Amino acid sequence: MSLLELNNISKIYGDLHALDNVSIHVDKGEWVAIMGPSGSGKSTMMNIIGCMDKPSEGQVLLDGVDIAKQSSKKLTETRRDKIGLIFQQFHMVNYLTAVENIMVSQFYHSMPDEKEALEALERVGLRDRAHHLPSQLSGGEQQRVCVARALINHPEIILADEPTGNLDEANENIVLELFRQLHREGTTLIVVTHDPEVAEAAQRTIVLKNGRVAKEIINENFVE
Repeated sequence: MSLLELNNISKIYGDLHALDNVSIHVDKGEWVAIMGPSGSGKSTMMNIIGCMDKPSEGQVLLDGVDIAKQSSKKLTETRRDKIGLIFQQFHMVNYLTAVENIMVSQFYHSMPDEKEALEALERVGLRDRAHHLPSQLSGGEQQRVCVARALINHPEIILADEPTGNLDEANENIVLELFRQLHREGTTLIVVTHDPEVAEAAQRTIVLKNGRVAKEIINENFVE
């Protein structure tokens, strides 16, 4: 059952078609990677899926609702309620501790709950770092805080943009193992990446080129 459908999506800037008549679907609980060279449309697609932008043409169905027709205010609400975002640049508030950074996300959704935020940190193996500032955390630890922050409001989709781009191999493996755990629990994952090893961890890879879907690759060696 498709949780997300992009039907004949285009994003046009003057003469530039950043996305050109793209159609994809993502099933509930599926783990999909999106790859492509610079300028292929990856970031544009992420912004549309993440409710940060709207297409010029086409339909974006999330849970059967066409979010392409939503107002900016409604898109913000949809992003808050249904999408958990993870970025390459961690976007943590420098003067807040790890647990406080997670509670900020709770604040915009409902009510901050320190106990729940601490449980989210425990889930990513950072309960003992809860009261450390970002400057006191390694890059890998900051990204794991971001995973916990993305999960705190129980989103329907985790959307990650180059989540291992700033990490060394050891921390990349830790984040990928977290993604495997989330997938086993039924979380829908969409990971935008340039790293073939990250893409190969997913069930399916969608390759973009010049704003179009060039091919889709099923990972025959995918491990649940």
